[in-house]
Amino acid sequence: MAATSHSLLSPAPTSLPRARITFPVARAVALRRRPSFPAVAAAVSSMASSDGEEKKETKLWGGRFEEGVTDAVERFTESISYDWQLYKYDIMGSKAHASMLAAQGLITTGDRDIILEGLDQIEKQIQDGKFEWRKDREDVHMNIEAALIEKVGEPAKKLHTARSRNDQIVTDLRLWCRDAIDKILIRIKQFQVSLVLLASKYVDLIVPGYTHLQRAQPVLLPHLLLSYVEQLERDAGRLLDCRERVNFCPLGACALAGTGLPIDRFKTAKDLKFTAPMKNSIDAVSDRDFVLEFLAANSIAAIHLSRIGEEWVLWASEEFGFLTPSDKVSTGSSIMPQKKNPDPMELVRGKSARVVGDLMTVLVLCKGLPQAYNRDLQEDKEPLFDSVKAILGMLEVCSEFAQNISFNSKRIQSSLPAGYLDATTLADYLVKKGVPFRTSHEIVGRCVALCVSKNCQLTELEMHDLKAVHPVFEADVYAYLGVENAVNKFISYGSTGSEQVKKQLEDWRLQLGINP
Repeated sequence: MAATSHSLLSPAPTSLPRARITFPVARAVALRRRPSFPAVAAAVSSMASSDGEEKKETKLWGGRFEEGVTDAVERFTESISYDWQLYKYDIMGSKAHASMLAAQGLITTGDRDIILEGLDQIEKQIQDGKFEWRKDREDVHMNIEAALIEKVGEPAKKLHTARSRNDQIVTDLRLWCRDAIDKILIRIKQFQVSLVLLASKYVDLIVPGYTHLQRAQPVLLPHLLLSYVEQLERDAGRLLDCRERVNFCPLGACALAGTGLPIDRFKTAKDLKFTAPMKNSIDAVSDRDFVLEFLAANSIAAIHLSRIGEEWVLWASEEFGFLTPSDKVSTGSSIMPQKKNPDPMELVRGKSARVVGDLMTVLVLCKGLPQAYNRDLQEDKEPLFDSVKAILGMLEVCSEFAQNISFNSKRIQSSLPAGYLDATTLADYLVKKGVPFRTSHEIVGRCVALCVSKNCQLTELEMHDLKAVHPVFEADVYAYLGVENAVNKFISYGSTGSEQVKKQLEDWRLQLGINP
């Protein structure tokens, strides 16, 4: 494993290479046929009685224990198989903590320098793929601390002064979330830029607008695409709000009650670029609301992306035919040679379920926990890592898809007459003539019914047809009929009118830094 290849933009596997993980005692019971209960009982008894046969390393917390844990407990409780991904932040926090301890006179500057140098060496080993992650050392904290003790000796034993794994892990996690949010924000902006550039190619293209998946009113395609941009902007805003609450430092809260040693929590908070230390040590180690908020923000973004995926999958179908993805973002069928599938957007739609599921996992995980820290909270990391990996991938492939599709203008234009998309604009015409809207609604409904009986469009009704419905109609009504006329009549702020959409496009180009 080369850890340097891992980044939040290209998430690493959640498991470590087999060659670099060690487990001191590994046993298996292999039976060729279905065993009897006595045979199983004997095998379990044999495993239990032989747990102490192989010498194990004494845990860093093992002073009060006379026996080591069983292999089953060790396998079940380890988290190094996934929390190794926090190593960068664990080392960062340890460096800040060591520097603070020295500044407060709790360790010497010489010990500090030895610790910092040792941590640098360990970080390089990890980045070079040469660090041995040991499952018997449980987690990322114990692996790094034990390795540091092996490397530099006694000074390393002072590093955990006025610190618990309880405040250590939540510090690591807040630092990780802070970086993860920044990476997601970059991906959101990339997708927004792709959508604005796509919209700029089709400034005048009118498409059917839908409600209830039934044709409703004509809209400009850029107006529709910019609706996604607006949703993404709110997704970014939620993440920024979450980041603000994430960015408080729990380090120094220790197990739950703080410490009687004269530490400086404001220094560590400043060195780690947190806004401030958290005010209540019990709260600092016990709550994962920042994880929940992050997962909730990801879930809302995933739902937005899923809706885009659904719409584009529909539009790429033969039944719609509005959109054609290029070969670069399409896949084929193993049996049907003619198929060209928009699989990336189908998987965007599918992966949204994972992201929402990750939120549900941590919500249920946290719902019954008493204050303060509980080991249950070890289970917050895998869903968090999974959510971030999924949302980064979804945003990336959405951007790629947007850059590699074209809209079929002729097919779209030929479909526009169907559905009486100009009916509401006709009702607006009547309102301008002084007819109350509810009456206008009824009159236009009768006009549509007449079109259905005559198998024609509203634009094809002659004046005597319209007069037969209501005498208020005049020759100027035809300036309101037809999708082009209907679109041009929209003038309200944020509407699909040509001038309004041009203004929206220009605003987004400026906001996203896109050159005209």
